[in-house]
Amino acid sequence: MNTLIYWFRQDLRLHDQPALARALQHARATGAALLPVCCVPPDTPTPYGFARVGPHRRAFEAQTRAALAARLRALGSDLLILAGAAAQVLPRLAAATGATQIWCEAIRAPWEAAEEAALARAGLKLECHWHSSLLDPADLPFEPEAVPTVFTAFRQAVEGAGVRPAPPLPTPDQIPGWEGGAEQRWCGQPWPAWQARWAAQGLVLDTPAPVPCPPAHPHSLFPYAHPACQGGEAAAQAHWETYLARGLPHSYKATRNQVMGFEASSKLSPWLATGALSPRWAWARLQDFEARHGASASSYWLWFELLWRDHFRWLHWRHGAALYRARGLSERPLPTSGPDQDQAFARWCQGATGEALVDAGMRELAATGFLSNRLRQIVASYLIHDLGGDWRAGAAWFEAQLVDFDVYSNQGNWLYIAGRGTDPRGGRRFDPLRQGREHDPDGRYRARWGAT
Repeated sequence: MNTLIYWFRQDLRLHDQPALARALQHARATGAALLPVCCVPPDTPTPYGFARVGPHRRAFEAQTRAALAARLRALGSDLLILAGAAAQVLPRLAAATGATQIWCEAIRAPWEAAEEAALARAGLKLECHWHSSLLDPADLPFEPEAVPTVFTAFRQAVEGAGVRPAPPLPTPDQIPGWEGGAEQRWCGQPWPAWQARWAAQGLVLDTPAPVPCPPAHPHSLFPYAHPACQGGEAAAQAHWETYLARGLPHSYKATRNQVMGFEASSKLSPWLATGALSPRWAWARLQDFEARHGASASSYWLWFELLWRDHFRWLHWRHGAALYRARGLSERPLPTSGPDQDQAFARWCQGATGEALVDAGMRELAATGFLSNRLRQIVASYLIHDLGGDWRAGAAWFEAQLVDFDVYSNQGNWLYIAGRGTDPRGGRRFDPLRQGREHDPDGRYRARWGAT
């Protein structure tokens, strides 16, 4: 039986999975067996001296992979989790299984695009399909390469053309090549035997080594150690149904900038970032909510935020690696680095700048892997505009720390604050004193995180 590999990347779910649906369709049409695979690359240091993936993100992603494996096993299938960079382990797996095709999600960011290029150089045929956005590229009123660079123009064009997301796809009910039962079999042989064969060939299986989960912090805005906030599509969908059932879309706009409170914002970002939740599915459930309970300016704001998320994706489509240059998309000269910049960056990471609100935010981020959107803007602004720090270093620190790291949104937001992206105002500076008066008037947040 021919083998087709489906490589899960940042799309760790089974519901509304267009790339997987196409791979399944091709497998059934050609009589191929489909092997679901996920790769866990070794951690590599950033140019700034810290690990690319910190403990919070590592644990949450491990939860998500485990949840996906369980969902696949419920279909009589399974997930092969390999330790190693995709460019190294997938060609060896393809050789061991006789596979010549790999199907996967397309990711238009430099590091991820380099993975795809390396696999192509290894002689593998990749079928990469875009499906991380709310809107489909074919439905946009412009070519993705010509996306308006300013968000307002983008939103007005989309809304003016009446563009809406396509309905989400159903979860598949079978994976070709698999047989369920007491002992799962793939291509007619027991699954454990296949795993043992691949291990003997030097393909390191990551499944037996669970990633330790740091204990939940009592003040975490997203306590991913608790079952309700763990990684995976079941927890994601249950959370969104609860959010809707409590009528919270009608208060979202008024509370979204609060720096404390689990229900102040939607908390969809961790599950969206790993792909455990489809934005189209979340939008469809929100539409059902509005049909029953009425639409409001507040529930509209959830659409507004999902469009922001999309815009950062289309900007990557249009500008690619230019978004990762020191100057970004700006022609303005780079700031001169001061002699204390490295020390200032270290103090910022440690929450030891002496600016109470900034330090509180950075301590929360390190302790929990999560931070409210308002605090993300404040601490980013402080690094760039008050400390004269390198925005790319800040973006890398967020990448390591955040459980909801999303390559598109993280890069886009840091560029926006730095004034090196598409902000028509040339950057945003948030005065921490004013922000403290507005968003922490009684000092409770600063006291909570030990920065008074």
